[in-house]
Amino acid sequence: MQQDVTQGPTDSPDDVSVHSEYVDRPLWIALTPLLALFALLAFNVAIYGDDSLSGANQTALILAAALASAISMLMGVRWADIQDKMLENIRAATPAILILLMVGALIGTWLIGGVVPTMIYYGLQIFNPAIFIFSCCVLTAISSIVIGSSWSTSATLGVALMSIGYTLGFNPGLVAGAIISGAYFGDKMSPLSDTTNLASGVTGVDLFTHIRYLSLTSVPSIVVTLLLYLVIGFVLGSPSAQVSTTAETQAVLDSRFNLSPLLLVVPGVVIFLIVKRVAALPALFVGAMLGGACAVLLQYPLLLELSDDLGGPYQVVMQAVYGDIALQTDNEVLDELLQSGGMAGMLNTIWLIISAMVFGGAMEASGFLRKITSVLVSRVRSTGGLVTATAGTCMLTNVSASDQYLSVVVPGRMFIRAYKERGLALQNLSRTLEDCGTVTSVLVPWNTCGAFHAGVLGVATLSYAPWALFCLISPLMTLIFAWGGIRIAREPA
Repeated sequence: MQQDVTQGPTDSPDDVSVHSEYVDRPLWIALTPLLALFALLAFNVAIYGDDSLSGANQTALILAAALASAISMLMGVRWADIQDKMLENIRAATPAILILLMVGALIGTWLIGGVVPTMIYYGLQIFNPAIFIFSCCVLTAISSIVIGSSWSTSATLGVALMSIGYTLGFNPGLVAGAIISGAYFGDKMSPLSDTTNLASGVTGVDLFTHIRYLSLTSVPSIVVTLLLYLVIGFVLGSPSAQVSTTAETQAVLDSRFNLSPLLLVVPGVVIFLIVKRVAALPALFVGAMLGGACAVLLQYPLLLELSDDLGGPYQVVMQAVYGDIALQTDNEVLDELLQSGGMAGMLNTIWLIISAMVFGGAMEASGFLRKITSVLVSRVRSTGGLVTATAGTCMLTNVSASDQYLSVVVPGRMFIRAYKERGLALQNLSRTLEDCGTVTSVLVPWNTCGAFHAGVLGVATLSYAPWALFCLISPLMTLIFAWGGIRIAREPA
């Protein structure tokens, strides 16, 4: 990822005495807000379906946060402390919120500037539908390794691949799952990734030792993932049936836009800036401004056409940045693709992130998350059990605290002593944090990662989650290695 790294808890989870009054509380009390949240979310999905992200799930998170806060206050926790933790979490999520707004602006200007249509046009010439899903995973893996960010990969290459996949007739959830699988493999394996550096730093493991050890489980996981995507592609892909649709789509794009390979320079510039370690927000801002410039310089007839409804070229560009814009054609598939919500289109996702941070803050301030994880630690009896407890804590933190970084920091600090006491090299811990914390964050709809990718790719988290095969296989591979005693490094006696 390319977010700014959030600050971990100021107290050490190894020092249980700091929150002993919280840890001693009954487990069922700590679980009550979490179970209430799960019940509300399940009910919302049953009633609203995919539309539950339009407000119902946000409300569920707020209600669960209120319940956690009320229980905490009855047990003596001050409201000021709970509110401070909520505000701290929201402050930590601010970079993600700003990036989401800029991605909305970028998609809008790239649409009217012809950048996205150009990527679709040439992508349709390059990709064979039979290996398209496989190619999505490979391309995003390479991109994410190079730039060290799954978020930036989804916001640039991922947007184009989603449009191409939609044109070819693939299930959007499947395409998004392949994009995310590749992006998160690359994110884990890149020395430029902040989560990779965070897992290494929290456990005190040398960065490249961590990556080499991580590759033992990640490489088999991505190989299995790619093989499955190849099988899926050959089962679903039907190139002969797509030829006429592809040719028709390209003809419509060519008639509506001034297409040129030069427009591919725009995403190239953004990727170059990120490779050069320019932060995601200014890099995406440059990309959005270049998209607007392309609209004025290369797509002026289109701006004049849209001006009939919006008032003028300036208003068209501004509308693309902040609001809804849609281009009409005689092709229903393209009509779905050639529209954007700008920055306003990201507001539901931002609302979800803020609500999740409020809930996570309430769970942290009350000590409920610490209580649940302390119970997991107390049940550990073997190496396999220790790794399983670590994995469970990572996933639980992703669900309850709604933040990927906390899913690395909290278990990392909590279990480091247990790994040392059992004579296990700490790269076992750093690998588990990435295999089970980093990659599962994107599978939780209200986690910052799940919300971000759903918003950027335009696919609900629960729609792409079953197809994000790498993110599902990676934790299983770690558990197989742990319980099978495969490549478990130990400290010298």
